[in-house]
Amino acid sequence: MPLVSTGDIVAPAARAGHGVGAFNVIQLEHAQAIVAGAEAAGAPVILQISENAARYHGGLQAIGPATLAVARGARVPVAVHLDHATSDALVHEAVELGFTSVMYDASVLPYEENLLATAAITAHCHAAGVWVEAELGEVGGKDGVHAPGARTDPAEAAAFVAATGVDALAVAVGTSHAMRTRDAVLDFHLIRTLREAVPVPLVLHGSSGAADDALTAAVDHGMTKVNLATHLNRVFTTAAREVLDSDPSLVDTRRYLGAGRTAMAGEVTRLLGVLRAQAVSATPVR
Repeated sequence: MPLVSTGDIVAPAARAGHGVGAFNVIQLEHAQAIVAGAEAAGAPVILQISENAARYHGGLQAIGPATLAVARGARVPVAVHLDHATSDALVHEAVELGFTSVMYDASVLPYEENLLATAAITAHCHAAGVWVEAELGEVGGKDGVHAPGARTDPAEAAAFVAATGVDALAVAVGTSHAMRTRDAVLDFHLIRTLREAVPVPLVLHGSSGAADDALTAAVDHGMTKVNLATHLNRVFTTAAREVLDSDPSLVDTRRYLGAGRTAMAGEVTRLLGVLRAQAVSATPVR
């Protein structure tokens, strides 16, 4: 199954009440692990590269095409997404490379400036057939205006989507980015209210901080795209550390990175079950 449009994965899931796993890629092994886990689950998946990950690699020039290649070789529908981009230039580069979606994050700006900036990026991306996610409500766990107690206002969210034309909206409902404990308290009533008010799929950021039952409940209450990074990084690192600790003389990176990749793949399969992910038909776009 070649690379597919993000919308062809997310839209059917939203209609059917299923979740979609969106998992972050830092190294090539992450992309391989995520796809292997999705293949084992028989479910679609989204590979995400954040602006921070792109910066780590010196840009998208290497990690972007490598991730796209992994997606094109998958046996299940896979989309490739630029996550938390604040740079217009990076968005344009992702579109040119063939990413199927971008998350444009202008949430640090005042509402009117966020709206105008997001609308301009959305118009650019839609002209290229690229799906757009935006953020409203300051999801916690970042510097500046982001606060763990932030909540998205449903009326404001609906107006924002109407004004910008975005295809999905990341909302603040109780999670926080980069959490290392899974004890976030989600506002399920707010999720349901947002689902009823907002005409596009909802996205949960900071999902590593939510327990399995909370993630399932979030999907049941109307969340569709569920982003996870820190939790999977912890699984990968724990497996790699165990191999290194068992053999202090080990220098072959394939041994410990391979162990991390295998562990992460298994956790991806398990999480897709938690999210009630279901295979969907999708039309290849590349």
